[in-house]
Amino acid sequence: MRYIAINDQQQLSFDEIDKPAIGNDECLIKVRAIGVNRADILQKKGQYPPPPGESSILGIEACGEIFAIGGLQAGWNVGDKVFAIVPGGAYSEYVKVKTDHLIKLPENLSYAQGAAIAEVYLTAYQCLFSIANLQSNANVLIHAGASGVGTAAIQLAKQLNCSVTVTVGHEDKVSACKALGADEAINYHQTDFVTWAEQQKQSYDVIIDVVAGEYVNKNIRVCALDGHIVILSMLGGRFAESIDVAKMLAKRVNLHATTLRSRSNEYKTKLIKAFTQDFYHCLEIGLISPVIYQQYSWHDAEVAHQVMLNNENIGKLILIIN
Repeated sequence: MRYIAINDQQQLSFDEIDKPAIGNDECLIKVRAIGVNRADILQKKGQYPPPPGESSILGIEACGEIFAIGGLQAGWNVGDKVFAIVPGGAYSEYVKVKTDHLIKLPENLSYAQGAAIAEVYLTAYQCLFSIANLQSNANVLIHAGASGVGTAAIQLAKQLNCSVTVTVGHEDKVSACKALGADEAINYHQTDFVTWAEQQKQSYDVIIDVVAGEYVNKNIRVCALDGHIVILSMLGGRFAESIDVAKMLAKRVNLHATTLRSRSNEYKTKLIKAFTQDFYHCLEIGLISPVIYQQYSWHDAEVAHQVMLNNENIGKLILIIN
């Protein structure tokens, strides 16, 4: 099969390798579309290796059809259209997937849309519900609201009638997030979100943060009593200086840090089951829908990576295998 490799200059190029062998609890998926994630770019730079024993090929989510089934797997058939998260290997014509991690592609969605769901919606669901125990009518703050995870989190939170504030870096992203249902969208180049929140006497029950760095203290300042701050990434730096622990104690702040890729297969299985029970019907009837910024041929994967590096995208970037 063909796959996208990383050459010595950290550039993407095509190569060939045998199809992955599958175990009794796995399926082989013929990939039609691939979701691009910042993890792919970090891995390309050598900064985010796959979990031990997993494929070193880029890519952590894909959509396509079941090509082969290992063992006796009830409920699935060759040819079924599915999407899934994977620990690696999605930038290829075929990828192996734990059968328990498969999600059926709703009939109303395309392969590209399927490739835009798994990683960002499962991550958003994990943060909001599995970790922060989001309740109806809560106040939610989402940093990088126009990102893939951000656009997913807005939609999930609005299904519970939550009040959602997002931070973004461009006026186009302000408009896009409000169109998705965000109640407030703050352009951080123009307005400091802490100043705004304090002026509005606003505090947040759940804060989703991909920035870290100086945002950790800022989040604590606007966190509500018994609120949850969930850190997903560290685009603003790995160190947070002079954390105000007294303020954390006074507010009983719950500070979490999480990733999804390195979680156990059992954890992912439970997460996928919970997400599909709660929100699969919303995908089927269009109450929630993945936001796709652009689709590219997988021959143009390098272009897609550059768009993400430039923070141009609103929602997901998708690679189409052709």
